[in-house]
Amino acid sequence: MIKGAIFDLDGTLLNSMPVWENLGELYLRSLGIEAEKGLGEILFSMGMQQGVEYLITRYHLDMTQEEVRSGVVRKIKDFYEEKVPLKEGAREFLEGMREKQIPMLIATSSDRECAEAALRRLHIRNWFAGILTCEEMGADKKRPDIYLAASLQLDTEPFETLVFEDSLPAIKTAKKAGFLTVAVYDKTNDRQLGKIWNTADIYLPGFGNFDAFWRKAAKLPWILP
Repeated sequence: MIKGAIFDLDGTLLNSMPVWENLGELYLRSLGIEAEKGLGEILFSMGMQQGVEYLITRYHLDMTQEEVRSGVVRKIKDFYEEKVPLKEGAREFLEGMREKQIPMLIATSSDRECAEAALRRLHIRNWFAGILTCEEMGADKKRPDIYLAASLQLDTEPFETLVFEDSLPAIKTAKKAGFLTVAVYDKTNDRQLGKIWNTADIYLPGFGNFDAFWRKAAKLPWILP
């Protein structure tokens, strides 16, 4: 019996990956600078610090690292506070979970302030029992800490808890920890789509027919500890 659900945000519930792909371009545009072609792909593989250093060096910015970082972070927060949309069908899907009285919780790599702002603007913040972030947990999703903490907060066992994720590493981590995994399609992960499909317990090409999903989820075999 399914007793809880843990949802990732970026690329899973929120259609927010485009801003991450175009973040460098958006920031440079605010400075009146035209970005090179493919900048998003270059920065996407970097961490924040490395990306800031790249922008300063590549575009000869007469700014400190902290100034550039603050400017980039402001662009991110503006997007979450004002623009980031839910994925198509996500609201109806979440309503289906609520009708089944399944408690839900957010487990995200994003900043808490950004997550809170987006969920409040979309009027779904109170649908979730809480929000956990990787930064607060002190570990990324290559470790199961955030999922185990979410399960503890939901008062459920991993084998009776669904984890919704879009990326292969996160799906692998959750599955290895004993959770029931649901892969949600996002274009960002096209290169690993086959592996994602074959790894997750359920694959969702989109938030479509909730009833069909629920029938499939109800039949998932439990892997008892």
